Amino acid sequence: MSGLFARLLRLLCVLCIAVLAGSAGIGSASAAADGAVNMVDDPSAQLQTKPARLTAHALKAAMLGVAKAGKRIVAVGDHGVVLLSDDGGKSFRQASSVPVSSTLTGVSFADDKFGWAVGHWGVVLQTSDGGENWKIQRIDSKVDQPLLAVYFKNRAEGMAVGLWSLMLVTRDGGKSWQVSKLPAPPGGGKTDKNLYSIFASKQGSLYLTSEQGVVLRSEDDGRTWTYQFTGYKGTFWAGMVLDDGTVLVGGLRGTIYLSKDRGKTWEAASTNFKSSITGLVQSGSRIVASALDGVSLESTDGGKTFSGSQRDDRMALTAIVANDAGGIVKFLENGPASGL
Repeated sequence: MSGLFARLLRLLCVLCIAVLAGSAGIGSASAAADGAVNMVDDPSAQLQTKPARLTAHALKAAMLGVAKAGKRIVAVGDHGVVLLSDDGGKSFRQASSVPVSSTLTGVSFADDKFGWAVGHWGVVLQTSDGGENWKIQRIDSKVDQPLLAVYFKNRAEGMAVGLWSLMLVTRDGGKSWQVSKLPAPPGGGKTDKNLYSIFASKQGSLYLTSEQGVVLRSEDDGRTWTYQFTGYKGTFWAGMVLDDGTVLVGGLRGTIYLSKDRGKTWEAASTNFKSSITGLVQSGSRIVASALDGVSLESTDGGKTFSGSQRDDRMALTAIVANDAGGIVKFLENGPASGL
């Protein structure tokens, strides 16, 4: 497990020791503030960008983020690779043009055309043709403070989050990005936790997963945030809101927690594996989680209990998405998994 675990953490650009300990974070809030936003018109930023190579090996790259652009599946990952599928995940091809070759960690689409991807060097990429071609909207050439997740409510309003509580907000489709700061935790302390995922409910509530069992919630499009304490002491990497409003978060050692009241109270789900959760998705009455060590978990009782299976090769599952036919598309550390 340790080799796969270390590899995935390197790709997420999180120090292994801090994450395993479920620590308060790496660096500090001041470090995030010092990593000022440098837009792409900064010549020094342009010098540090190299386009992703178009190669057959792209289908073996680790995919760390996946989203739907209408019916199309768009996955992003190592070496700036973006993979597209127009047949529900049966086959993939590489996007035509991606202007960076650094690791991409998250992707979000507002509709079938307009989408955003984020990753190393605080890069934000934007596409207006369903992921076929991308352009740089933001990059920081002074510090590699990765963005780990992105969410867009519509073509104008979006957020990106990452290392050391880095949070960026745009209200103009990414033409400009402003650094937003989280409030200090209740009882005091630094606002320096890493932010791993961002997701929304149908009612518009926003959620962030973080470290030390912390989930943050916003009811005003990310302008203000409240801390939700699950009772867990480790890190949550992934999260989602089910169709019925239940909030699910998953992370280290196969830990999954759920809340029926928008994060006010939490309970631990029952699982039969201890492999860290990398993704969660709902397809009809099924809830499926991807995990390290080749583990897939499934729940049919609203997330209260999960049972699982493990690949013979124990290859890490890094991302997961449901296609329009109700099938589950999984990604391994060496590209899309065969079969749905």
